[in-house]
Amino acid sequence: MTTKSPVLDEWQQEVLKTSGNIVLRSGRQVGKSTIIALKAAQYAVENPKKNILVIASVERQALLLFEKILSNLHNTNKKMIKKGRDRPTKHKLCLTNGSIIHCLPTGLSGYGIRGFTIDLLIADEAAFIPEEVWTAVTPMLAITRGHIILLSTPFGKGGYFYRCFNDESFTSFHISSEDCPRKNQDFLDQEKKRMSTLQYAQEYLGEFVDELRQFFSLDLINYCMKMPSSQFPYLREDPQYLGVDVARMGRDDSVLFSLALKGNILYETDLEITNKTRTTETVRTILNADSKYNYRNIYIDDGGIGVGVFDPLLEHSQTKRKVIPINNASRSIDKESKRKKKLLKEDLYSNLLSLMEQGRIHLKHNQQVIDSLRSVQCEYTSNGMRIFGNYTHIAEALIRAAWCVKTKGLNIYIHY
Repeated sequence: MTTKSPVLDEWQQEVLKTSGNIVLRSGRQVGKSTIIALKAAQYAVENPKKNILVIASVERQALLLFEKILSNLHNTNKKMIKKGRDRPTKHKLCLTNGSIIHCLPTGLSGYGIRGFTIDLLIADEAAFIPEEVWTAVTPMLAITRGHIILLSTPFGKGGYFYRCFNDESFTSFHISSEDCPRKNQDFLDQEKKRMSTLQYAQEYLGEFVDELRQFFSLDLINYCMKMPSSQFPYLREDPQYLGVDVARMGRDDSVLFSLALKGNILYETDLEITNKTRTTETVRTILNADSKYNYRNIYIDDGGIGVGVFDPLLEHSQTKRKVIPINNASRSIDKESKRKKKLLKEDLYSNLLSLMEQGRIHLKHNQQVIDSLRSVQCEYTSNGMRIFGNYTHIAEALIRAAWCVKTKGLNIYIHY
């Protein structure tokens, strides 16, 4: 085998040499997907006629690891990648030695990936894969007596990933972001100041922390998605509201979440997610959406990068009377600016939680929305409640759109 080996950390070398079941928990950006992609590529090359399955709760996450595996094979064993009718697709990679690598999202239950017989299962961000999925996928290894590789940042004490890390049949690795030789200490110091101790421990130290709590339970999320989208009773003349979360270039996603208000019930109208978009593109996307839905109000986080989207919308004749800034800063609530109201993050999230518990918001079934809401966590500190998460961009847009039920009470004044 021709190999162009990257320079590996000591722990990565140990992972590469380890056989059998592996569970890898870590802080962010330590190189866990890099080494698992290399290990998967080598396994496929060195073991003919094997079936490898790469999974994650959402397609995008699974594809990130799948693309790294393909890149490794392209750099080291390009001639083994089949061409023509068997050339690589979004979900399948065939090698000349008969080995096949599949890539699939799990969804909530794993129903869509049943039926495979596999020799190696690789689960990315395994801590976030629903418990029901493991019941569906682990029997795939029964006949082949294959192995499992799990990699993830932790998500509380509990679940399949947590149990496997403490299971003697798995070789467990724990790597903190602070232990990574390529760490940016200045960045980590800034994150430590920005985050609470518990939040930093989970995200960068890779610790299982049970003091953190999921803000929206999975049962509650599923309850709000029980109605098929084909049965949503909103009409085009019902007032429409848009919540926007703006991302930087190359970081997270920019999200437009549209809701219709019929009576006292909010129904999801549309969800648009864009990646690596400039603020000018996001402005155009919002204007196009407004032309389609004629929003009553457009709620946007105007802090940070969001101001680059908010300001043009505030000046545009189409949206200047619709756009409303929602961030955590004090804002005027009368024309003379004599009174201020501070809208806290917990106000926004608590409003959505209340609507969900009352059955007053109906959402379309979407795994990305589920994962975003599940990722929202809260903890109680000496300064009160702290809400955070590592995949909250969709939830951030949704909480703003859902604030439409409170707008009249706020009486926010906007200068045109």
